[in-house]
Amino acid sequence: MLDIQNCCLVVVDVQGKLARLMYDKQVLFKNIQILIKTAKILNIPILWCQQCPDALGPTIPEIAQLLTDNEPIDKSAFSCCGAEQFNIKLNESARQQVLLCGIETHVCIYQTAADLLAKGFSVDVVADAVSSRTLENKQIAINRMAAKGINISCTEMALFELLQTAEHPQFKQIAKLIK
Repeated sequence: MLDIQNCCLVVVDVQGKLARLMYDKQVLFKNIQILIKTAKILNIPILWCQQCPDALGPTIPEIAQLLTDNEPIDKSAFSCCGAEQFNIKLNESARQQVLLCGIETHVCIYQTAADLLAKGFSVDVVADAVSSRTLENKQIAINRMAAKGINISCTEMALFELLQTAEHPQFKQIAKLIK
């Protein structure tokens, strides 16, 4: 189970024209925004990565505008773990659970999840907040990650798992995000 005190959110490579080519992109963008807003409400650390931004462009405005208090971590490795700054910030967070969202599921999300799992982290991939250019590529990656023991979740499942009870002080505020 996800735990507010032990979890961090990692937003991966939602950039430029590539982001606009994702399968079911409107749902993808909406759910990533919900996850970011939830993390902020619950004071969950957010790590934000960008793959070769000089080539792919910056994070799309509808996501970047929610991350103005975070510095993006630029990377060239497909796995976020290939960026030393990512590893430093992850270790500084002292969190052992990683909630992953972003693109592309079969490349950067898969490789990041696999590397984090190998390093001993509990990894939750939010299936409706990740995507690839094709549904087939996304589904192959989801299946492969699940077979490795990576937790597959969805946005609402992750939110309510973090809250654990309707009596949580931020329940109403977060519930409004999904209505």
